[in-house]
Amino acid sequence: MTELLTAAQMSAIEFAAIDSGAVTGLELMERAGRGVVEAIFEEWPELSKTSHHTPNRAVVLCGPGNNGGDGFVVARLLQDLGWKVDVFLYGDANKLPPDARKNYECWSKLGHTRKLDLDVYGDLVAPDLVLDALFGTGLARPLPEIVARAINVRMRFKWKNWSKTHFVAVDCPTSLDCDTGTAYQNMVAAKQSSDPDAEPMNMAELTVTFHSPKIGHYLLDGPKICGRVSVVDIGLSGDALERTIPCVMAADFDRVRLLEPAFNGKQLSSGVFPSPMLEKSVWEHKFGNGHALILSGGPAQTGAARLAARGALRIGAGVVTLGVPPAAQMECAMHLTAIMLKRIPDADALAEALKDQRINALCLGPALGLNDRTRALIEVALKSDAAVVLDADALSLFVDAPETLFSLTADSRCVLTPHAGEFARLFPDIAAKLNAPATKGPAYSKVDATRDAAKRAGCVVLFKGPDTVIADPNGRCSINSAQYDRAAPWLATAGSGDVLAGFITGLLARGFDPMMASETAAWLHVECARVFGPALIAEDLPEQLPKVFRELGV
Repeated sequence: MTELLTAAQMSAIEFAAIDSGAVTGLELMERAGRGVVEAIFEEWPELSKTSHHTPNRAVVLCGPGNNGGDGFVVARLLQDLGWKVDVFLYGDANKLPPDARKNYECWSKLGHTRKLDLDVYGDLVAPDLVLDALFGTGLARPLPEIVARAINVRMRFKWKNWSKTHFVAVDCPTSLDCDTGTAYQNMVAAKQSSDPDAEPMNMAELTVTFHSPKIGHYLLDGPKICGRVSVVDIGLSGDALERTIPCVMAADFDRVRLLEPAFNGKQLSSGVFPSPMLEKSVWEHKFGNGHALILSGGPAQTGAARLAARGALRIGAGVVTLGVPPAAQMECAMHLTAIMLKRIPDADALAEALKDQRINALCLGPALGLNDRTRALIEVALKSDAAVVLDADALSLFVDAPETLFSLTADSRCVLTPHAGEFARLFPDIAAKLNAPATKGPAYSKVDATRDAAKRAGCVVLFKGPDTVIADPNGRCSINSAQYDRAAPWLATAGSGDVLAGFITGLLARGFDPMMASETAAWLHVECARVFGPALIAEDLPEQLPKVFRELGV
């Protein structure tokens, strides 16, 4: 399991390790710099080869904090390897933190440091490498014009045609808020470009971070700006880390996990997806794997519910029933075989159906309709003993009075699955805070917003997107990232959310708790898309589960 950290959590871990005497700040900075160089050579092995006749060239951009200190270490190491290195400093060398100042002085014995200015690249030969060590995790505001120009990849390409230059960021690309994934842009620099559509955004090819990835690497603009993320071990592990975590996390225990596979036989991901629950026992009856009931809309509105039902069945629910209004029964019967049908014209019929205690999970919302019938069905479902997934129409129905919905979902085994628009309508004040520019303190992230929403709703909230965030009312939180090497752009197709709702419902029927069902379903949903690839439509998603399960050894 990979833990994603905020900038404050990472700083606290480092300071605690230093205070414990396990390591010094200078040692951490040296390890970080060496790790950056090693990561660069691993990514581009040809850069490890240089000569006195044709030395590789680097531009190192150093900032006013410890991230700049890492940059000075990298500059010294590259110079020692025979590189021609140009170093630029944003800020006053006399005001650098002590460890960064020490490494500035070490570099100064080897080379000159120039002041970062508006014409930073004016007289330079195109380098092989530009290293961004300006702010790292320390920036949470729009950029000064000088800095925006220095990191503006589009403008550099347009003006200098540096086609062979590699761009690397230390810890976090400058312009990216490491806690939120928000890209701060300086539009003055864009207006001064001859390209009216230019965006002064720092697009790194490689981001080298330390100890653990940061939340901002996986949210919003993070994956677009970071390129590839390489995590370097700087020795904050073992006994030293065990001594620091209790004091670091005592007041800030809310960690964020990145959902990821560990293809090691029976375990899908340590602490997240215990495979014994995905496997079926040879001794179980079909009802031992649960009975999921998916409620459908009326005629010509049944497709979404049928997609969800197929997903629930494929993911392993023992029995799946589609509850339909009488007028839609024949329409559904023409499309279904293994999925059962039951007439549920109204809330009274649902209450009667739920007397069957074997029905232990329900899904309401996909094309269910924005009407009084849907509202009544939701009320009956949430007052039952079954676990409930609310999606699509079931969420939109309560936008005028979300507190009415939350009074029903509080302390329930319920999962809400909003996309960004539905989230904003259900939690308008939280969405406004999420979208507001940061003015002071740590910026408010999608992680914070999802946690606050789950606490208010009293149930699990799965905030959809390529950076899906899942949280429960107690603050437990994870990110399911369909980005970097798990990119699945094909999921942007009609009906894929309905299948996800069905996956969650099927796992709830099998006995997963709401948080685990949501995490597992979200991860499998992306895997199914990746297995199928381009030209995916929603109907294809459930059919990839057998292959995904076989690869997992389930």
